[in-house]
Amino acid sequence: MIIVNFKNYKTGEEVLKLAKKIQKYNKKIIVAVPAINIKEVSEKTNLQTFAQHINSKSGEKTTGFITAKSIRNAGASGTLLNHSEHPIYFDILKKTVEECKRYNLKTLICSNSLYEVKRMLKLKPNYIAFEDPKLIATEKSITKYNPKSIRKFVKILKGERIMPICGAGISTPEDYEEALKLGCRGVLISSAIAGSKSPDKILKKLRY
Repeated sequence: MIIVNFKNYKTGEEVLKLAKKIQKYNKKIIVAVPAINIKEVSEKTNLQTFAQHINSKSGEKTTGFITAKSIRNAGASGTLLNHSEHPIYFDILKKTVEECKRYNLKTLICSNSLYEVKRMLKLKPNYIAFEDPKLIATEKSITKYNPKSIRKFVKILKGERIMPICGAGISTPEDYEEALKLGCRGVLISSAIAGSKSPDKILKKLRY
């Protein structure tokens, strides 16, 4: 499993252009795009599309909030939550996950420590992504610089119906393959693809 988090590396027409390029190389990759681009990407590609964040608020009187209902209706099938660049208090995260389940949205919760991973287990998301925030966007892969923690992370999720994902510094096909060897079921990638001027270099070699 590979999830590409676009963050805001790409905006406007660039988002769909990159999504189509990703689809050209691998139709199984999941793309997490800005909320404003979800409808366009989900309609004009066959890629599974995730939101980058959803608020716990629901209902019609929610000015400025990104609701699970609106994301689902736009064509998203899931969302990232609690990314290190957009952390959420645990009680709010719990409500958000419940709201996502209400609209049949998959949830990928990011965790920056093994302690946090253990807390997130209680929420029963579809995926938990373990990321070392110090390595994000550094091209220093967590698989190389912190493999011990990944093994511990995978062990924590053993027996759970939650897919272990790792991220932070993942920038080569070898990083992805190493993540699988360490026991993860997939990776979360961002700058190596979304922030690259030549994403083709990694996309044409990234297979699963």
